[in-house]
Amino acid sequence: MTLSSRFNLAMILVTLVSLVVAGYVSFTILMADARGAVQDSARMLLEGALSVRRYTVDEVRPLLGRLDSEDFLPQSVPAYAASRVVSNLRERYPDYSYKEAALNPTNPANRAVDWEEDLIRWFRDHPEAKEFVGERETPTGRSLFISRPIRITNPACLACHGDPGKAPKALVARYGSVNGFGWQLDEIIGAQVVSVPQDVPMKTARKHFLVFMGSLVAILLLLALALNLLLRRYVIRPVRLIASHAERVSTGDAQDGEELPARGDDEIASLARSFNRMHRSLGSAMQLIGETMKPGR
Repeated sequence: MTLSSRFNLAMILVTLVSLVVAGYVSFTILMADARGAVQDSARMLLEGALSVRRYTVDEVRPLLGRLDSEDFLPQSVPAYAASRVVSNLRERYPDYSYKEAALNPTNPANRAVDWEEDLIRWFRDHPEAKEFVGERETPTGRSLFISRPIRITNPACLACHGDPGKAPKALVARYGSVNGFGWQLDEIIGAQVVSVPQDVPMKTARKHFLVFMGSLVAILLLLALALNLLLRRYVIRPVRLIASHAERVSTGDAQDGEELPARGDDEIASLARSFNRMHRSLGSAMQLIGETMKPGR
């Protein structure tokens, strides 16, 4: 095996190992960053909904309470306000969703579906849990969701959701006396669920990964080409020249005074100068032997 072949084999092995390591590390980091970005979007949407809830409780509900109206005003309900705000947001971002899912909701639109029921039961089985993060398949692709439990901590909530006989008549007239009642203090009655799409960020991460790996492969190929050219120019070609000259010297075909070019201060030039000195010494020795062997000496 030639020196060039050994060098290229070593380069191939190093390149393959480098690509595997770099690919694994970069893919892991990019996917983690993409997932983190999706979670940040979900948390921002969830915190926005919670901010609307607080605003409704602190400012909107007191103002609506001053109105002399016998009608039930859903705008005074924090869950309704938060859902409406996110509903307006979905006009531009239809894959984003927010829902306050409950097993026994006042508004049928908030009734939990199968996977949401599992979430609520999970929170009931793990009352210490503050949040649950998961993924699920949707018609538009894979989505990430963040869920937090809805726990009845304010006794004032039971005025509308405790005994239906004591609930506001306007509320009963609008939603009936069957759903949304019988809640208990400190009970987990539902879950706030925010879902955001993750296909686009993940596809972007995979695209960046392919671009990075393609660039890395191109750089390594250029590096290998440059190293091969340098190896041939400064190592293989001079060594072949020295080997050819040594072959001529050994067979006696070298002309007197013929020497190898020894330009520069590198190792190959030093080897060429050493070989030239050896050649001169050998020539002098052969000349001395020839003179010694002449008749009459």
